[in-house]
Amino acid sequence: MYFYVINNNLMKEKEKHWEKIYETKNLDGVSWFQKKPLTSLSLIEISNINKDAEIIDVGCGKSFLIDNLLEKKYSKVSLLDISNNALKEVKSRTKNFPNSGVFYNSDILDFKAKTSFDLWHDRAVFHFLTKSDEINKYVNICEKQINKNGYLIIGTFSENGPLKCSGLEIRKYSVENLKELFSNSFKLVDHLNIDHVTPFDTVQNFNFCVLKKVN
Repeated sequence: MYFYVINNNLMKEKEKHWEKIYETKNLDGVSWFQKKPLTSLSLIEISNINKDAEIIDVGCGKSFLIDNLLEKKYSKVSLLDISNNALKEVKSRTKNFPNSGVFYNSDILDFKAKTSFDLWHDRAVFHFLTKSDEINKYVNICEKQINKNGYLIIGTFSENGPLKCSGLEIRKYSVENLKELFSNSFKLVDHLNIDHVTPFDTVQNFNFCVLKKVN
């Protein structure tokens, strides 16, 4: 498996925060841990993209989504995370898969890629952006980096979800909020409300939306 790392960013406070988490926490020592991310996998299957479609998992951390996608023979899976530590571990873990992709070490708000994507997956990254300018920038990045007829799969804490995650305040979203926010270029094609049970037996309520880029 051939991966290369693109490092776009300087060490900022936000990066230090996440590097510390991934350096000091075990895999199952974080609330978002899933050995098999069933919701994400089912929504990706619903999109019915080709096995050679360009996929990116944004804010992947040490997620096992890529392992599961590679096992399902998706051949172009890229990852983006602010933590180089997390990317290195995933790179090592998946090195024996016969696949090529890019590991982008970047803050999502600094992200630029020559590649455009057929499917953009974001589980619990977007809701950390709490300022209007950050939110608008994220939407603009999605509009630029996702191909027409491509898919945006986004999962955030719902209206009934927690107020914080990993010591940081988040912004909660309803399905209607997410639909409206991305409505200039995307249409809602599916959505789910799910309870994620953390490794600590607490419950986090999520809204997931599948949005298709229409222009």
